[in-house]
Amino acid sequence: MTEVGLTWLEGPPDGPAESAWGTPWPRGEVAADQTFALTDLNGTAVPVQSRPIAFWPDGSLKWSAHAIATPVPAGGYTLRPGPAAVPATLKPGPAVVPATPVTVAEHEGHLDVDTGPIRARIGRSGAEVISHIWRGDTEIARGARLVNVGQRGIDENEDGAITRHRHVSDIRDVVVEQSGPVRAVVRIEGTHVGETGDTWLPFTLRLYFSAGTDRIRMMHTFIVDRDGHDDHIAGLGVRVRVPMRDAAYDRHVRFVGEGNGVLAEAVKGITGLVFGRGPDAGARAAQVAGTAVPGPWTDGLRHLPEWGDYTLSQLSANGFTVRKRTGKGYAWIPVDQGGRAAGLGYVGGASGGLAFGLRDSWQRHPTQLDVRGAGAEEAEVTVWLWSPEAEPMDLRFYHDGLGQDTHREQLDGLAVTHEDYEPGFGTPYGVARTSELSFWALGSTPSGERLGELADRVRTPPQLINSVGHLVAAKVFGGLFAPVDRTHPVKNEIEEHLDFLFAYHRSQVEERHWYGFWHHGDVMHSFDADRRVWCYDVGGHAWTNSEFSPDLWLWYAFLRSGRADIFRFAEAMTRHTGEVDVYHLGPWAGLGTRHGVTHWGDSCKQHRISNALYRRIFYYLTADERTGDLLHELADSERSFLVLDPGRKVRTGPYAPEPAALDVSLCTDWGALAGAWFTEWERNGPRAEAARRKLLAGMESIAALPNGFLQANTRYDLATGRFSAAGAGVFVLHLGAIFGLAEICAELIDAIDLPDFEAAWLQYCRLYSATAAEQAAETGTGFGDLFFKQGHARLDAYAAARLADDGYAARAWRNFLTPPMPWEYAHDRDWSVTHVETTLNPSSCVPWVHTPFTALYGLSAIQCLALIGDELP
Repeated sequence: MTEVGLTWLEGPPDGPAESAWGTPWPRGEVAADQTFALTDLNGTAVPVQSRPIAFWPDGSLKWSAHAIATPVPAGGYTLRPGPAAVPATLKPGPAVVPATPVTVAEHEGHLDVDTGPIRARIGRSGAEVISHIWRGDTEIARGARLVNVGQRGIDENEDGAITRHRHVSDIRDVVVEQSGPVRAVVRIEGTHVGETGDTWLPFTLRLYFSAGTDRIRMMHTFIVDRDGHDDHIAGLGVRVRVPMRDAAYDRHVRFVGEGNGVLAEAVKGITGLVFGRGPDAGARAAQVAGTAVPGPWTDGLRHLPEWGDYTLSQLSANGFTVRKRTGKGYAWIPVDQGGRAAGLGYVGGASGGLAFGLRDSWQRHPTQLDVRGAGAEEAEVTVWLWSPEAEPMDLRFYHDGLGQDTHREQLDGLAVTHEDYEPGFGTPYGVARTSELSFWALGSTPSGERLGELADRVRTPPQLINSVGHLVAAKVFGGLFAPVDRTHPVKNEIEEHLDFLFAYHRSQVEERHWYGFWHHGDVMHSFDADRRVWCYDVGGHAWTNSEFSPDLWLWYAFLRSGRADIFRFAEAMTRHTGEVDVYHLGPWAGLGTRHGVTHWGDSCKQHRISNALYRRIFYYLTADERTGDLLHELADSERSFLVLDPGRKVRTGPYAPEPAALDVSLCTDWGALAGAWFTEWERNGPRAEAARRKLLAGMESIAALPNGFLQANTRYDLATGRFSAAGAGVFVLHLGAIFGLAEICAELIDAIDLPDFEAAWLQYCRLYSATAAEQAAETGTGFGDLFFKQGHARLDAYAAARLADDGYAARAWRNFLTPPMPWEYAHDRDWSVTHVETTLNPSSCVPWVHTPFTALYGLSAIQCLALIGDELP
């Protein structure tokens, strides 16, 4: 495989574009230190920066990461082995470098990054995450820092007695992760510090600079390090100062609203004045266009106010307001309002200024863009990730426990509401959120067309992708997907059902307004057919939190189709579930929280939710550094078993966690751990050798158990990574294989030659849906009534493919097309949408659709079609 075709996810962008992506390579075909060349469709060389990000066990390259920055995007590109843009660290060869390479100069107290059009200085300590930004010799911005407004308590009595306090960033560490020539990446870590020296909300920033561009991209991550009961976030943002050099009538403020409509204002407006008393038409037209007003005009200028403060606040998904004032202490004047603003603004003058944007600004409401003091020597811009005009973040649990003070009462409550409650477990301590911001240092006030172009970049960053054919041929992710194929009537019917389910879930996000800072990206678990709404307020039937692997369903759906809408849906889910549903600090770091009314409220903290398998596809397709951090975090997360006993509520005898004999599930727990270890190993991460050792020890010891994956009463040794049998018997749980175990086992079997492990997994696949007599003949006992046969049809399909056995293929299609349980998605049911006018907003519903069963159906359909698609009934 000598070359790979690449296309833009949403088609070629208009105007300059930057993108990073990952490309897979078949095992054994590309050397670990291979360099790469990129050409456009005309064969013209394009500068590309490349690095390896994963390796096959034989040492050959598995995934390479690449970045480009181009002023004129081509319709597509070809990637092939060849001379690199970075020859110093890999095989030497003539470099194809950008016309203006990005460079990083490291000094004792600061870094200087130069992209050609702009330069930025980054201090190694203090509050300013970016000290200065210059365009040429002109300083465009200075003093960028993180800001936070906090408060103790929440005002429950409307008396306004709550006092707010302010914090700013305090840098603890600065690391250059990439230094050009196409892209530079700087990671900044720190915390927020108050005037009294108190600290909270640790953060990680990444600043991205691309050759020849005037943009700085910022990935902003913070972690909640309070329990949410007393200390509350009332505002969170990034603030930067912008020098104002031009005359007041040549200073401009811009906001992009819905679509690409622009609010175009001047600090001192010279339009709309009394007829005959203002400047001429040419001067007025210049001000509206954002260019310098020709010639001085002073008659009456002193009588015109200077509108120095502007605010665009997006407090809901469907409404923003814009207002302005002349300054602090004076009344705000309403400007306009609308639905969904783009999240982009600008302040500056005809001689240059700063554009600033926040991705998903309305989807992650409440957000806000502020401009202050634009009539003074410098303006102040604040991009608020959480608007201080909204209610403070209320991260408290939502009920008083309802008398569930014992494990017995909690289990009774679980049986009614599907919520696993336990006092003290509904804490947000350790959850995180990552936001994406952009800043452009511009040489003049941008035109409306240019602002629309920037707004499009904020909304939908350009993304290069591999062809579906290449993803399939590279045999990554277990070989469990194949290109969409509608050539057979049954295949076409399945594809129509897959399209139906995705379109329905996407429509529900919009109709049910599943938006908000902490919610965007997640979807609800179960539908309430009586109220015709989703169970947003019913215990474990509310937010899905990755239950039954909807993340994997979406990513495998993208891998086989290349569809942009599926990619963006999956991207939002990955950003949410990897950050919000997982703990990153504290004793439960590395664990995720089961589905519930609040994302962190359920007392079931498990690896099946923090599962690396749900993040790694996005990481490999985009080479996203923050997602890479999340994967590294999980490399030793099994240590959480020393802190929290997952079986504490059902255990009949005393249990003290013994490192050499931990109660770790062979399926849901080990499958998630194996995904983290395999990823750390193939990425050659800081814990790669330990991860490899634990992974292989687990595989070998599972294969050696009397009943393999079916073994009851096992114990796990934390030091060795090995399982041992603590007793006899068979144990099979219907949840065992539906949190990524099927997918990681397929990858492991494909990558690692351990025939006994493959046999153990195939035994599980063969027997799960077998008859009781077949199960007993092999293990000595039947497995009882197991659920989700439709979702487990993919196990039969895998067995059929590996063993070339038509019998398993027939059983797979039988259980998939005509599943035995009424809640599964039989193909002869009514696949249509009901429209409802009696809900709060007109809506649509399919009462039998629940997200976990959708994920099971989707994964089973995709894998059955890939593995046994030629053996349809």
